[in-house]
Amino acid sequence: MKKDKVITIVGLGVVGGSYAIALSKKGYTVYGVNRSSQSIDDAIACGAIKDGGNTPEKFFPLSDVIIIALYPNQIVNYLEQYGKYIKNGCLISDVAGIKSHFVDEINKLVPEGCEFLFCHPMAGREKRGFKYADDKVLQGANFLIVSTPNTTQSAIDRMSEIVTDIGFGRIRITDVATHDKVIAYTSQLPHAIAVALINSDDENSDTASYIGDSYRDLTRIANINEDLWSELFLGNKDNLISTITCFETQLAIIKQALIDNDAQTLKSAFIKSSDRRLALEKKKIDKK
Repeated sequence: MKKDKVITIVGLGVVGGSYAIALSKKGYTVYGVNRSSQSIDDAIACGAIKDGGNTPEKFFPLSDVIIIALYPNQIVNYLEQYGKYIKNGCLISDVAGIKSHFVDEINKLVPEGCEFLFCHPMAGREKRGFKYADDKVLQGANFLIVSTPNTTQSAIDRMSEIVTDIGFGRIRITDVATHDKVIAYTSQLPHAIAVALINSDDENSDTASYIGDSYRDLTRIANINEDLWSELFLGNKDNLISTITCFETQLAIIKQALIDNDAQTLKSAFIKSSDRRLALEKKKIDKK
């Protein structure tokens, strides 16, 4: 028997829309709040939400859980404006890809009797809007819960039950600093490299037509939402700068080896990367 039956999603983009589709399929009563009325109409038409509107006054008082699927810089303002409508006992959450720059502000805004659980579903698409939402992107995806001193086990249990129910795979709990550092390395750096790689190609050439799928796969994530990813990069810039610096150091070693015709340094770098890759694979298998 589900304890949390009524869920409101704020922001019916790819992630928020995918949540809505998955939750409705599992029997939750789902409401949607979105700036675009067209997305609300589309979500109602396909059965992703029961009802929706441009503002949440009608839905927050009914909600056991609220998932705010907005850009990071919008979440604080949203709670400031609409937090007064949230009912006692509600669990509030987010889907933002960075945390450190707004955790303290949000914790100060949480209505009495409620809790904000910082979460990061490791799922999505390089597209925008509800029309690209699909619950399949959630299936088996990792789900990160970012713990703070205010986080309770009750909130973790409630969210874990919901996300497991709708198909997420592994649930991991981390702290704010670790989360943002890891995200800089595993998500933001690859995006930065892809953007730099595709922008460094001669604009008069068509590399993809010669190399084909390998080049397209490598640069696929360069097709990104510029508004969202600018926020993510700037909001986590210290971690990202540190990660880019480490990458530049390793790339410089390879570059210098090429300049010097130094096969031994190249081989050492290749062996090291292979060994580290195998160690990561072994660690993954051991955890299963």
